[in-house]
Amino acid sequence: MTVDLTVEQLANKIDHTLLKADAQEADFQKLCQEAKDYGFKMVAINSYPVVLCKKLLKGSKVHVGAAIGFPLGQTIIESKAFETKESIENGADEIDYVINISKLKDGDTEYIKKEMQTIVDICKKEDILSKVILETCYLSDDEKKKVCEIAKEVQPDFVKTTTGFGSAGATVADVKLMKEVVGDKVKVKAAGGIRDLKTTKAMLEAGADRLGMSSSVKVIEEYRLEQS
Repeated sequence: MTVDLTVEQLANKIDHTLLKADAQEADFQKLCQEAKDYGFKMVAINSYPVVLCKKLLKGSKVHVGAAIGFPLGQTIIESKAFETKESIENGADEIDYVINISKLKDGDTEYIKKEMQTIVDICKKEDILSKVILETCYLSDDEKKKVCEIAKEVQPDFVKTTTGFGSAGATVADVKLMKEVVGDKVKVKAAGGIRDLKTTKAMLEAGADRLGMSSSVKVIEEYRLEQS
């Protein structure tokens, strides 16, 4: 498969990301302006700045995406559920949550399923897109497959590679593996370490439908130059 997209179509597959702990209001203003100017699908932010970004993006088609249990995933289900509900109430259009990696490593797939079902149910009730972050850099292939098999059953909108805060980012191999398991039931989002057009294309060719990155403007400008 080769990437055959217009510049606008590629931009619409990108979640423009700002998840830094020291991000200030001016940074979010810049993020949202770039998202509007380039036509990115979503701004990916922590849950606190949702209200601000929703206001900044008013009247545009750009979604506001809240990261839940970010970046470690080490909060109880009830906390993640509360953060999800509050984020939606504050204006989030999409939810990206981190699974409880420790519970998965312990082999407690029932917990992982309960957690996923809880958050996906909240999102579906409000007609909000949901994405499950596996944090693949810490998982074996069997563990990645288990989460994707649960996702096939629960049916979030996406399974996602990494937070970008772990020991490694997205890999082509992981995107292919995840896509192989979920098939057409669930989409795949690649995130973490996507900083240039070559990597962007590789992730799309491997089966990713959405891309999370902070180098969005650089990638689109690269693609625009290539297309001209």
